[in-house]
Amino acid sequence: MKIETKITEAVKAIVEELYGQQVPDSMVQLQQTRPEFEGQITLVVFPFTKMSHKAPDATAQEIGERLVERLPEVVSAYNAVKGFLNLSISSRQWISLLQDIYENPKFGFLPVTDDSPLVMIEYSSPNTNKPLHLGHVRNNLLGWALAQVMEANGNKVVKTNIVNDRGIHICKSMLAWLKWGNGETPESSGKKGDHLIGDYYVAFDKHYREEVKELVAQGMDEEQAKQEAPLIKEAHEMLVKWEQNDPEVRGLWKKMNEWVYAGFDETYKALGVSFDKIYYESETYLEGKEKVEEGLAKGFFYRRDDGSVWADLTKEGLDEKLLLRSDGTSVYMTQDIGTAKLRFQDYPIDKMIYVVGNEQNYHFQVLSILLDKLGFKWGKDLVHFSYGMVELPNGKMKSREGTVVDADDLIATMIQDAKELSADKVNKLEGITEQEAQEIARIVGMGALKYFILKVDARKNMLFNPAESIDFNGNTGPFIQYTYARIRSILRKWNDVITLDEKAFEVGLAEKEISLIQRLQGFEAAVRQAGQDYNPSCIANYCYDLVKEYNQFYHDFSVLKEEDEAKRQVRLMLSAAVSQVVKNGMGLLGIEVPERM
Repeated sequence: MKIETKITEAVKAIVEELYGQQVPDSMVQLQQTRPEFEGQITLVVFPFTKMSHKAPDATAQEIGERLVERLPEVVSAYNAVKGFLNLSISSRQWISLLQDIYENPKFGFLPVTDDSPLVMIEYSSPNTNKPLHLGHVRNNLLGWALAQVMEANGNKVVKTNIVNDRGIHICKSMLAWLKWGNGETPESSGKKGDHLIGDYYVAFDKHYREEVKELVAQGMDEEQAKQEAPLIKEAHEMLVKWEQNDPEVRGLWKKMNEWVYAGFDETYKALGVSFDKIYYESETYLEGKEKVEEGLAKGFFYRRDDGSVWADLTKEGLDEKLLLRSDGTSVYMTQDIGTAKLRFQDYPIDKMIYVVGNEQNYHFQVLSILLDKLGFKWGKDLVHFSYGMVELPNGKMKSREGTVVDADDLIATMIQDAKELSADKVNKLEGITEQEAQEIARIVGMGALKYFILKVDARKNMLFNPAESIDFNGNTGPFIQYTYARIRSILRKWNDVITLDEKAFEVGLAEKEISLIQRLQGFEAAVRQAGQDYNPSCIANYCYDLVKEYNQFYHDFSVLKEEDEAKRQVRLMLSAAVSQVVKNGMGLLGIEVPERM
């Protein structure tokens, strides 16, 4: 039984004995004792003063006396400060807690059972006309981490991706390839397929801008020029042919998309993310149109004179939302409804989480209402995991202008930077091979990238600075990884079983050791909080606080050189438990930790 649980049960019994009243668990408020006071756990006494009819100090003293009598093996001493009862917990209890954590490799995680709710998480959502960029990196890392966190909180999780593989943007790349590609392929060019297609998307925009500029020079209004430029007209014609299932256009579309998917897969593998099911908008948009027609027949939506279909959400405090254009073509909202329909057919979803940037907040507010109207049981409670934009020191990114930070380039740079910065440390490792050094550089580089992005509250915009992320000091991935590797080195040198005999339970712990065990115990609360708030940064910052605390302990206390065998065993177990929790915590973020570094 947890220390807090024992204290809670005892306090409830004491209050009933002293004041004749039964109290719920929620009234027993326990918190960590503030550093300026003696003790480790503090009971807030104010809720009981109405029952005691005594001053807070007197009430605290009374309860404290009874606690020491009732739980002598748990509470070794107490002191009352106004309405706060500070409790000193016996070393034996802390060591027992440490042993429980050490012996539970899944400490902090809730089991997933057949009865666990099923949570579906959508993330990535790329377009097939360009490679993944830094914004996608944040999306994928958040989605993957959130999936691990939700599973650690006892949910079944299905990770899904919706690929935007249709629309005018795809036709732009296709048209540019037909005009200027000369049959170029990923094999002939030596480029990843997604990069090759992205180049043609940029090429289209360049030529299109030139056409618009020329038309404006001839006296045409700029907005009209954008509509009348020959290239954009051709792209629209190609989109119509695609919609009509033209075999030539569809064949080219399929071939070019396959190049892109092969490229995406390489990037996903490098990022360490994957999906249980991938949906494609080319397959879901017709389903969405059917569902909208169904809603129209039931009177949820209405048709205007021009044939377009709308949802009137003014009663919900919103506006009117277009669902089908006058020519019958669908919009993003329709596609999302169709995707929801297919997902609900495929899985018994209890909760749906969309990992999409905050510029889509309104879209998901509307989608939630529409799905609820259409009878999806999770529609009303869908979660839009809304995250802020990633900005660079020199400003925002623009895909069509080719000014984005490419995901593949970023990954390669991070690994190379990690290799250069950690060369001194790695080269000192005995018997290290070039292959092992490269693997350490990959783990450290990717750890730096992932941690820098995930330590920030997802709701906030963030400035990504690669140079700051790879640092072996401060709140960074490499700092945490290096601490883990240091602990593993200590344990390798010990190279023996870690066991606690009766003498070990009699060891008097220093405050720093107790504080570290308390910090370890806090992993459970951090995992719960991250799941409740959909916030992986809780885990990232917990891991940093834990290793910072461990480093202070390691600086002040000997582990292997401790001559008292019982103390040495306790400190070895403490070190091993920290490494285990760090590995599990970083694992929730998709971050690997190296055994040597």
